[in-house]
Amino acid sequence: MKEKMINEELQAWVEEISISSFGVPFQHQAMFNGRLSSTGGRYFLKGHNIEINPHHLDNFGNEEVEKIIKHELCHYHLHLRGRGYRHRDPEFKQLLKQVGGSRFCQSLPGTKARKPQPYRYKLTCSQCGMEYLRKRKVDPKRYRCGKCSGKLRIYDLDSNRSE
Repeated sequence: MKEKMINEELQAWVEEISISSFGVPFQHQAMFNGRLSSTGGRYFLKGHNIEINPHHLDNFGNEEVEKIIKHELCHYHLHLRGRGYRHRDPEFKQLLKQVGGSRFCQSLPGTKARKPQPYRYKLTCSQCGMEYLRKRKVDPKRYRCGKCSGKLRIYDLDSNRSE
């Protein structure tokens, strides 16, 4: 029963932020989702609903969650207007800055940061010797050297052998 009460409070909070910051009502569902682990919230393109990570409220407080809500509402309002709602779109960046939403949420304490994946493969040009490091395996027959257009050979750096 407490969970439903919290979701109702979140719904009212999102509606209030939508009116005060965007001047347009939020007419869909906003709810908490405790299963979110690597994000503060998410907006669903099909149902237009918003989910917020409750752990951010517990760890960082109302101010941080309000910025996350504004971020998700930027996606919501731009998408419904048929404007650029993706993170890379200039309209999204401009609206986010205008309303004071956060571009990225803070990492939750106790979550591991992703380690950068090491280079596992090396492509070497048979003509000029140019080397290209790769994290994923590619088919060398599909590519040529960018410097001289020579044929490439692939080497597995883990086992130090040519393939």
